[in-house]
Amino acid sequence: YLLEKERAYLDEVTPDIFGFHALQIGMAEVDFLRENRITHKLRVAQSGTADLLAKCHELPIATHSVDLVLLPHVLEFDEEPHAILREVDRVLMPEGRLVIVGFNPWSLWGLRSAMGFSRNRFPWNGHFVSLLRVKDWLALLGHDVSAGRLIAYAPPFDTERWRRRFAFMEPAGDRWWAVGGAVYM
Repeated sequence: YLLEKERAYLDEVTPDIFGFHALQIGMAEVDFLRENRITHKLRVAQSGTADLLAKCHELPIATHSVDLVLLPHVLEFDEEPHAILREVDRVLMPEGRLVIVGFNPWSLWGLRSAMGFSRNRFPWNGHFVSLLRVKDWLALLGHDVSAGRLIAYAPPFDTERWRRRFAFMEPAGDRWWAVGGAVYM
């Protein structure tokens, strides 16, 4: 459910970002940049089937050489999110684009995570970082936030049946509870 919504948003936003090099750091098993037109794309992760195996805060990539960096749910699952953003700032070109996808602690999903249910399973084992905190970190690095969106307002149910029952929350979320989306981008 959430993966489909994230892919739909990224498929809509990333095709118009141009350049020569793009990085997707984290979640290498999912190609979130599939609709992007940049020809040289790398998926980076610490393990698994990534194109480049590296630590997120120690990228073996030249300074100011990447046009687009995508961070799908990376900041909330690393012990040093500041270091990741500093490293991304280093490799990103001066006019480059950074797309961050993160779990919102001020949502029903964040509430479930805070209550400790399934604390040893993804995504509940992450430390959800608020959008305001991420904006502060980006401002300290000299980045401007140009656009964004929150998605997935329904409660975090495991079954499709329960998600359908609460489908009314999706259209109402943007209008009545804008800060309550499970994911910010």
